[in-house]
Amino acid sequence: MSTRFKAKYNIKKGDSVVVITGDDKDLKKPRKVLEVILDKGRVVVEGVNIITKHTKPSAQNTKGGIVKQEAAINISNIMLWDPKAGAATKVKRTREEGKLVRVSKKSGEVIK
Repeated sequence: MSTRFKAKYNIKKGDSVVVITGDDKDLKKPRKVLEVILDKGRVVVEGVNIITKHTKPSAQNTKGGIVKQEAAINISNIMLWDPKAGAATKVKRTREEGKLVRVSKKSGEVIK
């Protein structure tokens, strides 16, 4: 991505999201964001895009072997989950008491 302008995303670590495209698409099952990679525009979501990684034996992992773990997906493939509406929602930003807060467009609730 370009380094001239820093991208602003409405997704943060710990948010509940739904996957809207890809192999793990499920619009009714909210999942948790584990990590947001800002400079690449990608996120790691719990239980999505599982890959198998072959590891050599080391001091921490004496056996080695095959490990299953989540890989990053593009941030455009997920949407924020609105618990009040029970569906995926878009987000707008408004100022409340001098701070920017995220507000759900479906229910109008502030997202914490």
